[in-house]
Amino acid sequence: MSAATPAKPTEPWRQRLIRSLLYGRNVDRAAKARARVGLAILAFASVYALIGGRLVMFAIGADAHGARRAAAQEVVATARPDIVDRNGAILATDVKAASLFGEPRRIIDKDEAIELLTATVPDLDEAEVRERLRTRKGFVWLKREVTANQQQAIHKLGIPGIGFLRENKRVYPTGNEVAHLIGLVNIDNQGIAGIEKWLDNQGLADLHRAGFATDRPQKPIELSVDLRVEHALRDELLKAKDKFHAKAASGIVSNVKTGEIVAMVSLPDFDPNNPKEAHDPDRINRLTTGVYEMGSTFKAFTLAMALDSGKINLNTMWDARGNLHYGKFTIHDSHPLGRFINTKEVFTYSSNIGAARIALGQGVEAHKAFLAKMGQLTRLRTELPESAAPLIPRRWSELNTVTAAFGQGLSVAPLQAVMGINALVNGGYLIPPTFMKRTPEEATALAKRVVRTDTSDKMRYLMRLNAEIGTAKTADVKGYYVGGKTGTSEKVINGRYAKKRVLNSFTAILPCDDPKYHVLIMLDEPQALPETHGFITSGWNAVPTGGKVIERIAPLLGLEPRFDLPPADRLILAASRTTQ
Repeated sequence: MSAATPAKPTEPWRQRLIRSLLYGRNVDRAAKARARVGLAILAFASVYALIGGRLVMFAIGADAHGARRAAAQEVVATARPDIVDRNGAILATDVKAASLFGEPRRIIDKDEAIELLTATVPDLDEAEVRERLRTRKGFVWLKREVTANQQQAIHKLGIPGIGFLRENKRVYPTGNEVAHLIGLVNIDNQGIAGIEKWLDNQGLADLHRAGFATDRPQKPIELSVDLRVEHALRDELLKAKDKFHAKAASGIVSNVKTGEIVAMVSLPDFDPNNPKEAHDPDRINRLTTGVYEMGSTFKAFTLAMALDSGKINLNTMWDARGNLHYGKFTIHDSHPLGRFINTKEVFTYSSNIGAARIALGQGVEAHKAFLAKMGQLTRLRTELPESAAPLIPRRWSELNTVTAAFGQGLSVAPLQAVMGINALVNGGYLIPPTFMKRTPEEATALAKRVVRTDTSDKMRYLMRLNAEIGTAKTADVKGYYVGGKTGTSEKVINGRYAKKRVLNSFTAILPCDDPKYHVLIMLDEPQALPETHGFITSGWNAVPTGGKVIERIAPLLGLEPRFDLPPADRLILAASRTTQ
């Protein structure tokens, strides 16, 4: 009897199900082997596909990071709109410049990279580059705004982790010409002064931070300045500063009917393409950030106040026989006449005594109220962020009224003095100054009447008379019917007035019968010359400088010369509703 055959183990149902699903019910071993090989191939293919995908991601990863860096950089160094003058001449624009960056984590041999970079770009600071590349940051700036030759040379080095981003760089084609007006930007193309800073305050900086500002063309910013007039004004001020050995020189050309600033120069100035110059404290904008005692130019306000009150007229007499003693102070005239003088002579002979008596006649409160109405006691705000508040007495006494009557004891920004005098000659309307183009209709909407029309007529008459027979004669450019007022103020040094250190000013309007433009000239500490016979007052330096400026800019402003015009009493007063 043979032995029994062992029973075949029963296959678990789960395995039968899997085998059935994978191979079917009737599959042989060869098919099963092929299936296993196919499965292995699929597994290996999947692994290699994963590796390949990761390699592709790493390959394009640098570009993606660069794109993200570029987008981030766009926020702070994006395109800015062009700034142009009133005739479309470009004052500021953007160009593309490459900037060098490093990715410390991707640099294999940092010492070699530093050695190669500093050898190729000698102005790279080796210690600074080493410090930046030894960080664990993913991105560091190495040098902003490299030249095309430097970029090409660094490319040839082929250093991994070293690359370039194209940024917007601000350039100023006119250099120093409109420096204080335009201002400048920092390395990230953000405005830090002048109109450039105003642009950011208008919302451009917010767009940068949000990443919405792009390189697409933006509408240019049109200023009121005329580059031709600006150049002529600056050129004459440079000549005057050099000739009279002045510490500084400055000037403004303003449209009296619209408040537009047509030109503004403050010397010494700076080149906004070289930002380091702007940090020199001697290169401030003296016309908006400086405040000064404006001297006898303030007599225009004193006389306008009194004439507008109706209490005096042009023929009212004032006692100028001797000095005016007020407490321990003595008020005297530079050229005493020793007699009674009328209101016209107070202006043409620039009498301190006469101006003081006129102001006292109006009273302290009336004097303060008038100067406040003329915008002389509060900070003047314009598009330029740089401005200074006037220095006014804490307690305004009669003595303050006496000295302020002829421009002492009260310091204002020259631009706000220009605004006030514009109102005295344009028919009596105070119009805020602007550096943007403004239409006459827009100016009318902003205008505020501060003096009567007949008061304005009388002030124009006095200014023209001063050019005919007074201290402004050397600025009477034939054909343009110029009028003006001089000012010489002694500077306060160590708490005392210094007789030999003066700030001179000359404010001129043209033409006086129908004023269109106002020219202010200022010279800080001019020196006496043989041709000035030892004098340093305004009539010997600021006034002739103003005449040369007017002679050059009047044709540029479209003013046609008119000759053989009658004197002021017949041309101006005769046309006024009230003549005195």
